[in-house]
Amino acid sequence: MTRTNIIFVMSDDHAAHAISAYGSRVNHTPHLDRMATEGARLDAVYCTNAICSPSRASILTGTYSHVNGVSSIWTQMDYRVPTFIDVLKENGYSTSLFGKWHLGEEGVSAPRSFDDWKVFPGQGDYIDPEMIDEDGSRVVEGYATDIVTDMAIDWLDERQDDEPFCMLVHHKAPHRPWVPDEKHQHLYDDGSIPEPETFFDDHASRSRAVQGVHMSIADDMGADDLKTEVPEHLRGPENRRARMSWKYQIYMRDYLQCIQSIDDNVGRLLDHLDEKGLSENTLVVYTSDQGFFLGDHGWFDKRLMLDPSLQMPMLMRWPAEIEAGTRCEGIITNVDFAATFLDVCGVDVDQALPTNQGRSFRPLLRGEEVEDWPDAAYYRYWEHDDPIHAAPAHYGIRTREFKLIHYYGAGLGVPGASERLFESEWELYDLRQDPDEMRNVADDPEYAEIRGELEVKLDEYQRHYGDEKYRGPDTPRPEWGPHDAAALENIEDYVENIRATS
Repeated sequence: MTRTNIIFVMSDDHAAHAISAYGSRVNHTPHLDRMATEGARLDAVYCTNAICSPSRASILTGTYSHVNGVSSIWTQMDYRVPTFIDVLKENGYSTSLFGKWHLGEEGVSAPRSFDDWKVFPGQGDYIDPEMIDEDGSRVVEGYATDIVTDMAIDWLDERQDDEPFCMLVHHKAPHRPWVPDEKHQHLYDDGSIPEPETFFDDHASRSRAVQGVHMSIADDMGADDLKTEVPEHLRGPENRRARMSWKYQIYMRDYLQCIQSIDDNVGRLLDHLDEKGLSENTLVVYTSDQGFFLGDHGWFDKRLMLDPSLQMPMLMRWPAEIEAGTRCEGIITNVDFAATFLDVCGVDVDQALPTNQGRSFRPLLRGEEVEDWPDAAYYRYWEHDDPIHAAPAHYGIRTREFKLIHYYGAGLGVPGASERLFESEWELYDLRQDPDEMRNVADDPEYAEIRGELEVKLDEYQRHYGDEKYRGPDTPRPEWGPHDAAALENIEDYVENIRATS
């Protein structure tokens, strides 16, 4: 029996609303759209911690941050927790990784179970990036998105044809500081990019903690991001709106130009699969590690549980099983990816990945109704009052109709988080009436019953995933990484503990 191949393409900070298959107002992405046309577009995929390293760890392990150890960009993955790559390697798959890793490059933090890997150190550079592999590091000339795709195509050409494969193609783009390649720098004339309807949100009904975040395009986006200084006539509080619009055009121009290179390179990869006769039995996935604020609510960056940050794009093409033009509306999280990939490859997830907390959504891709499929996504952001954006720690639940968020106001010893305590605050959004999440109704008496029901559901999901509810300063603090090789010896005890709390 022929086993299914997987190519998992992931960008960094690519918001779904910057893909035309999702109805983008700001750009056109024909090659990504081709994946949606020839395969499936998933419309309710959410990250469980909207920041780079934690999301990547959850994708690899099928676990939440409190299990895999990666709560923030300052923590390392607990290598007692197996990954879906470990499992595929053990089951005879050829494996490779090219591009962004962002989970550490040395010792137990280096990529493992990959036959071939070349990654950027840390965030990596756009132009002539340094790349690391088992033999050391070297500078590779060219543009990062092209380089990663070249490496992926070369690996496909050099592999043994009789072996199934899983290849991770992880782009740096469109992560800050948004440096486009030369061939796309003519795109998007000044003033041509429409501003979002929520651009001038005054945040009046939001929690005080959220009002204090440093993600404002007007006030927090600097010269390093814009590659130029703000003109004299746009400075000062009286010119804030005009300055904000001016910065937005520059920011979005560079961001979208970076995405255009991703789109072109996805097209190159799809064409190469077609030419080699690999398309029919290869699952190609495109996603991003989280969403991103594209001027929504006046912000850039991510971290918060509002939809522009929370939603992950996901496009999947697998002609052997996924019907062209499929639309999937089931609620999915990045914790579900690992189980799905193993299921697609014919591996028993429960046996092979005992720490897994996710669930295969393969039946949803086939259009099946799954009666007990989760009706909500649980989210937790740990990096409280971080030194760059001052985003508050919070957790919450998102259903199809509502979103409840608790800003509990404590860092709980998370590396990179502040120990400054905030007042506990809540936000509730009625997504039926307010899909743009502009009006917090947490304290509205008309929503008291709904809030109560959602608080119960939130408690249920926390118990299900073994996550500790915040109960004040004495709340138990998880032990975060880094972890060394000795921790691997305790895997049996560790797995038993996860099972007991899930």
